[in-house]
Amino acid sequence: MISVSGIRGVIGQALSAGSALDFVQAYAAWLKNEGAAQPTVLLARDTRPSGEMMRHAVLAGLIGSGCRVVDLGIVATPTLQLAIPHHAAQGAICITASHNPIEWNALKFFQPNGMYLNKEMGGKVIELFHAKNFACGNWDQMGTVETDETATQHHIERVLQLVDADLIRARRFKVALDGCCGAGNVISPLLLQELGCETTHINTDLSGIFPHNPEPLNENMAQLAQAVRDSGADIGFAHDADADRVAIVTDEGEPIGEDYSLVWAVAHVLKNRRQGPVVTNLSTTMAVETLARQYDCPFERTPVGDINVSGRIREIGAVIGGEGNGGVIIPDIQYGRDGIAAIALTLEFLAKSEMRASEISRALPRFHILKSALEFPGDKMSALLSWLKSKEKTARVDERDGLRFDWPREGQSTSWAHVRPSGTEPVVRLICEAQTATEAERIQKTMREEIESVAGAW
Repeated sequence: MISVSGIRGVIGQALSAGSALDFVQAYAAWLKNEGAAQPTVLLARDTRPSGEMMRHAVLAGLIGSGCRVVDLGIVATPTLQLAIPHHAAQGAICITASHNPIEWNALKFFQPNGMYLNKEMGGKVIELFHAKNFACGNWDQMGTVETDETATQHHIERVLQLVDADLIRARRFKVALDGCCGAGNVISPLLLQELGCETTHINTDLSGIFPHNPEPLNENMAQLAQAVRDSGADIGFAHDADADRVAIVTDEGEPIGEDYSLVWAVAHVLKNRRQGPVVTNLSTTMAVETLARQYDCPFERTPVGDINVSGRIREIGAVIGGEGNGGVIIPDIQYGRDGIAAIALTLEFLAKSEMRASEISRALPRFHILKSALEFPGDKMSALLSWLKSKEKTARVDERDGLRFDWPREGQSTSWAHVRPSGTEPVVRLICEAQTATEAERIQKTMREEIESVAGAW
């Protein structure tokens, strides 16, 4: 799968060393077209077994294009993003398929400011990729490779500057951490140690053999929930494979849902830090909007995708934002999802509130959100969206990213559904939310039946 942010696929099938090499050469050519004669490009990867193979393909493409490569090794994606401006690099590549299962891998590409490529930039890279218009050098124009082992410590230091570390240390929290055998294990245990936490670790090796699906959904939190209960932890945290996302389990061993990592961050920032605009995407819970309204703060939604949300956060000077997938964007750190900084921010919230995690969870606004994915022919997506739009006559419709239907009451959404093609998997995603479980289930059932009926027509 090719998108503006990179290339992704199943290793040995859709994604090979050859396709990775070509895309890297296209990215290097784009950097040179932007005026960098010898671009400095940072490189990092998660722990997947295919990562080393992909790393060599990336190095071949960058060295052959005359780039100066700074290899950070296995680090979290937000660690890499934070290191880009620190090194004054022209770009960066992360080898990670994030939440996808072990058989997948991907290349993610970044701007000099640490953000993902935007639509225009990514479009130019894709054009170069398809045209095979690369910037390969002669024998005397090869690039160089060096290593940097300080990026993780630099990230930790920035996070410690963000929060009231002494307040967190004074609480001596018991924390359970599920690193899912991914890149978060390089940094989160060290951060929790710096914050004075007594930590119970599970799945903390760097094998990349995921003990469960790495997407931080409630159904993948069973091991962490048990670890919280067994250890008497105050809170539990789980990362995906590259640690740009985080999910929370309360002291009662209850997963709060991936959307609510962001809800907690928004509640804490608006109540205890500073108030201002809040940005999230079209697929995120209404609880974020409810909190922004509670504090009389501007609120905006964007199409799904880190670059869309982070770009808007930067444009309007938002104080907090993110996506309802466990991705929290804290602009005081960087304009990208940062599951590491989100852990520290959550612990600061817990320390300031003097409430248990389960009590915070019950006190915050909560709605019933259902997420599902259905296989659907990609070339029929526009026909599906046209059909769904023609069927729905009572909703307010947003067409910026697939279709989002809102059924408002007194000017405010009380239920909604979002249908969109996935950017990371060959499926159509369906997200529904309502004030009651019954209503959310009814909307989901109706939408699924419509989608399946259209799919059956082909």
